[in-house]
Amino acid sequence: MFKQVKKQLGLLALLTLTSNVSFAADVDIPSLNPDEGRIGEIRRVENNDEFKVCADPENMPFSNNKQEGFEDKIAQLLAQDLGKKLSFTYAYSRQGFFRNTLGANRCDVVIGTTSDSDMMRTSKPYYRAGHVYVWRKASNYNITDWTSADLRKGFIGVIDHSPATIPMNDNNLIGNARPYRIQRDLNLPSSFMIDDLAKGDIDIAIAWGPIGGYFAKQSKVPMVVAPIPEYETENAKGKEYWNISVGVRKKDKERMAMIQSALDRNQAKIIKILDDYGIPHVPVVEGDSLQKVYNKYGANKKPSTDK
Repeated sequence: MFKQVKKQLGLLALLTLTSNVSFAADVDIPSLNPDEGRIGEIRRVENNDEFKVCADPENMPFSNNKQEGFEDKIAQLLAQDLGKKLSFTYAYSRQGFFRNTLGANRCDVVIGTTSDSDMMRTSKPYYRAGHVYVWRKASNYNITDWTSADLRKGFIGVIDHSPATIPMNDNNLIGNARPYRIQRDLNLPSSFMIDDLAKGDIDIAIAWGPIGGYFAKQSKVPMVVAPIPEYETENAKGKEYWNISVGVRKKDKERMAMIQSALDRNQAKIIKILDDYGIPHVPVVEGDSLQKVYNKYGANKKPSTDK
């Protein structure tokens, strides 16, 4: 059961300039061949002078091939601190991303992943994010939790099978839901849900905080962004908040030690980057993991009556 829960929620790890930066002209988007990364294949030779990041070329606000995302800026900050040349290998954040980039030695660093990811060695968390409610300011809604009456006044955009669907179901809000695919349609911009909110196609968006916060800030239609309360105590599947870390291959202990030192030295600058991009964040919860939440609260509890 836990493996099923972690597979579902682990998709969040996929939901991130100076002369030493490789610009868009150098874009390298590998084909996601299912055989890539296997033992015996020809692999890139690692260069200790290089800070080579695995990233998505079209996934704002996290990254793009113009290096405009907040994870791109964090990568630049770390590379500069370490005195290394920054470059990128691009692949879309879909099934096979980690295996065909980090695992295949095409690149060495993932800037944003859940801190308890078992696919890689992770740094100490450098921020913590959760899901948010977003609505048009003109709606005059007041939404603070799942019992807020204004949640029942319109259509709610939500990513299908995301953690937020658990409390929606528990609070009889599924009838208001307008689901969006969990795997991004590459024909649509990352802003698609907030764009629909701005157009009035939906009345409330429930989004991963970095996405909701960034695109609400960019929108020409004034928006309100409010944090969603944590739901893990009612049901581990509804866990809304996650620590975020840098990831490397499990064997790269020395590389991680080097990156951790840079993260520690630049924590205040990283938080400023998040704030500049409108990325909602909360204090890190030390030692937080899905395994601990699952062990403590379980994944099939009924809604708590102790409100």
